[in-house]
Formats: sequence, structure tokens, C-alpha cells
Amino acid sequence: MDSQDIDAADDLPLLEVAFHIDQADPSGSRWAAVVRKTYDMIYNGQETGRYRWDQLMKTEKTHFGTLFEINAQREFEFEGGATTDYRIAGHQVDAKWSQTDGGWMLPPEVFGELALVATGSDAESRWSLGLIRVTSEVRREKHNRDKKSQLTAEGRKAIHWLWRDAALRPNVLLQLAPAVVDHIFESRWGTQRTNRLFRAAEGMIVNRNAVATVSRQLDAQKRVRYNGGARSALRPEGYVILSGMYHRDIATALGVPVPLPDEYVSVKVVPTAGPNGAEIDGRRWRRALPGEAVVEPAPILETS
Repeated sequence: MDSQDIDAADDLPLLEVAFHIDQADPSGSRWAAVVRKTYDMIYNGQETGRYRWDQLMKTEKTHFGTLFEINAQREFEFEGGATTDYRIAGHQVDAKWSQTDGGWMLPPEVFGELALVATGSDAESRWSLGLIRVTSEVRREKHNRDKKSQLTAEGRKAIHWLWRDAALRPNVLLQLAPAVVDHIFESRWGTQRTNRLFRAAEGMIVNRNAVATVSRQLDAQKRVRYNGGARSALRPEGYVILSGMYHRDIATALGVPVPLPDEYVSVKVVPTAGPNGAEIDGRRWRRALPGEAVVEPAPILETS
């Protein structure tokens, strides 16, 4: 069957649900936050030190879909459905997550209804969300013991994608080289692990969950601050640790990624007499070049 025969344009309820979702989140940033939150919750890094999908137990991987459904409902306040997870724009919608693109398992109660299918990869910092009407034309005849089946190849082509391979806020521990991450975790002390993280991740976004995962302490964010935290420890080496709460303009001026309110970015800086860079603590500073020697401690940032 040609996927055009099952075109979403012929399904008015599907288009109404798609419109509702788009109106609630035109940029997709809220859905991206739901995916990010679900990964971070399932890793439970502050207690376990885990940060990768392959570190999870099989039961935890299975539970990811349930957490995703719950987090989406809390974020968007969808009504509960009669036989499905949600009622959106007056229509029954069942949410399905699969870590494998196309691997959604569809139970009998969703047959004939709309499925909100989602997938993503933390390692590749991407996620996707789409809608499909689950009919006999788009699902396989074979099913498992729970009578769940998957989409056919033509069914996967017929998905009405709302976002496809959209950007996911990065997990810095998956962006660093494995040997570097191993070095970070080798230390017995949470403060030293935090220092190693910001030293290794210079110029990269580090979210608060990564700090909590590395420090493994309840007061994880204290490990970033001055007065004994990473800002104090790394200052003699020329590092400033910018916060998305207070230093977004400085990040822009230094030419590094701009952190969100719950993110940081460390930058190695040197003083400059030129027009480029940022004014910090009454002087101008620029980002140090790779291998450039630090001639004096980094400036002190305002943090309130």
C-alpha cells in the first residue's frame, strides 16, 4: 500500500490534535524539556552516578515510556482519556515512547485511535514526536503475547511528524570522551569530581543534573560556587564558570554557548586590551586560545 493512501491530511481529528499541540508549544521547547527530564529522572544520577542508557536495568528502560507519559501530562495538563492516556482537543490519544525509532508497541486499546509516538537519543541529542491513526492498514498482523503490534514500514512513513530529529539539550557526560569521563569519576571526592568536570568541559553546556551526577551529593550546586566550590578552585587556572541565571551576556561576549537558567558553561579566559571579549570585574577578558598560558587568575563574577 502506498503511504499516500493513509495520508494524515484526510484525518480531521489528527489535524485538530496536531494543531492543539503546536499551539501549546510552537517551538517544541516544552516537549524537549519533557524528554530531557525523563532521561534525567530514569538515570537518577545524583543517587546512582549513571548517565547513559546502557547503564539502566531492563525494567528501568521499560519504565521510561511510563515516565514520559506522566511528565508530558504534567507539563501540558492533558485530560485523561477513556481508554487511552490522554484526551487532546476532544480526541482519544495514546502516548508511546520507543528508544528505537519505529519500535513502538501498540496495544489493542489503541487500535482505531490516535497514537502520539515519540523517540529520541540522548547520545545524539535529538528527539522526535509524531501522530498516527492506528489502523489495520498501518500495523503489522503479527503481535506478541500481550497482543501488542508494531507499525509496518508504510505505517512508519505515514506518521505525521510534529518534530523530527529536533535538538535535545545535551548531556555533557555523553559528549566528553569516555576516558575523560572515567577520569572525572575516579576521584573519591565530590568536590574534586566537580572541578574535573568543569575543567574538562570548557566551553560546553553543563546542566545542573550533570553536576549532581558527578558530585553525588545533596548540596551539589554548592560545589560550583565560590567559597570552596569549583569557581574558587579553578580561578587560579583562569576559569570562570558562567551561570544561565546571571551571565548570559558574558557568555555571548566570550563566544561560547549561552546557558539556560539551570545550566553552566566554564570558560578559560585571559585579559585583553582589544575590543573583543567581555568586561568582567572592571576589566576586559577574552576566551583563551587552546594551549595559551594563563598569566593571572580569572576575574570574580557577580553571582546575584
